[in-house]
Amino acid sequence: MRTTAAALAVMLVWLGGCDLDVSNPNSATEDEVLESADGIRAYVVGMQGTYAGDVYADIILNTGVTTREMAINTTFSSLIELEEGGVALPPENSRTNSIWNGLTRMINMCDQILANAPGTITDEAELSGIMALTSVYKAMSLGYLIQTFEQAPIQAGNEVEFSSRDQVLSEVLTLLDNAQTQIAGTPPSSDFNSSVMLSGFDLENTIYAMQARYHLLAGNYQEAIDATGEIDPSATSVFSFDGSASRNPVYDAVASGDEGQEYAPRDNFGTQFTEAGDDRMDFYLISEDTTSTPNGFEIDELGGFYTTPASSIPVYLPGEMNLIRAEAYVRMNQPGLAVDEINAIRTKEPADDPFGVGADLPPYSGSMDEESLLEEIYYQRSAEMYLSGMRFEDARRLGRPVPPDNPPLTSERNRVYYPYPSQERQNNPNTPADPEI
Repeated sequence: MRTTAAALAVMLVWLGGCDLDVSNPNSATEDEVLESADGIRAYVVGMQGTYAGDVYADIILNTGVTTREMAINTTFSSLIELEEGGVALPPENSRTNSIWNGLTRMINMCDQILANAPGTITDEAELSGIMALTSVYKAMSLGYLIQTFEQAPIQAGNEVEFSSRDQVLSEVLTLLDNAQTQIAGTPPSSDFNSSVMLSGFDLENTIYAMQARYHLLAGNYQEAIDATGEIDPSATSVFSFDGSASRNPVYDAVASGDEGQEYAPRDNFGTQFTEAGDDRMDFYLISEDTTSTPNGFEIDELGGFYTTPASSIPVYLPGEMNLIRAEAYVRMNQPGLAVDEINAIRTKEPADDPFGVGADLPPYSGSMDEESLLEEIYYQRSAEMYLSGMRFEDARRLGRPVPPDNPPLTSERNRVYYPYPSQERQNNPNTPADPEI
């Protein structure tokens, strides 16, 4: 079934984002595809490929420029605008629009699967897997959407209403709870695990990891801690690529973009807090004595999860769970427990991590006040979770300085949220006013 689904996936991904060409009387309509079991299976495969191969890379790379993790290395106007940021970042910028369009497209695809699969898939165990997996992908898509834009629609459609951050995070957690309930009540079938869910993705542990992440963002600190405790610390969950039909998109963008190298990793993770001897720099970065074009930032070659077209990208990193607990303990006024979790990350050796990510630093010796601990957590997240698409959110939540309207290139970040795409505003009268910066 994997072969059949993969063969259909390319067509179905196209169907998920474009109008059908009805001039061909022999072509299947989208409704016809979604009304067949094989069509649903292939659509689910295509949905996963769209997220891993296109959508997630846009988040990693483009928010990475905003947060100084990445430098642009080309003179494309869209990237120059992104690196300059500030109030001058136009709502028609193609890079920020690509984030919006990709995530809303994912939400649309997930909505179609959730609406059509129950009436099409007859095997309850297979249906359970499809519904749970799709709920997780919708949750991740909504999560990143509300991390990059101040408000967001929860459902796909024309002229949809926008929801607040709290409402979107509530929906994310509802989707994840539904997914957990689904697989606990009816474990997914072996056919689903081997033929529909893409290899390397650990559904159960990913559900718990996303629950921990988004409970933290929602301010549900004990619930975040509890969710981390459900995760197998030795487990890995990845987006897999074969290096030919499916390629690691971050590798491609950094090694050789559409017209050469478009992005390059900044020295020292692009942050002022880097400590000498942090082994994570050697994991993620390959030292290179060169600077970016046009702005002259010191840049390196990219290592870590982006060294070949077939490199797998983690869905989440095990170390994120320690840092979720650390932050939750700070917010709950338990600094001693927070430092224990910080030290678990600082002193971890690469051999002790399932992915080989380890700082091997001495224990924390700084102040125990909330501001100091949150600053330390910000650095540890910046290093441990480099290029995970989370730093844009982390900078706001952890109280990093708000950039001025016209931020210098030395500013720690150059936006708080992105402006809504012009096309969205033209087509949807419910689009809110753009954030100030």
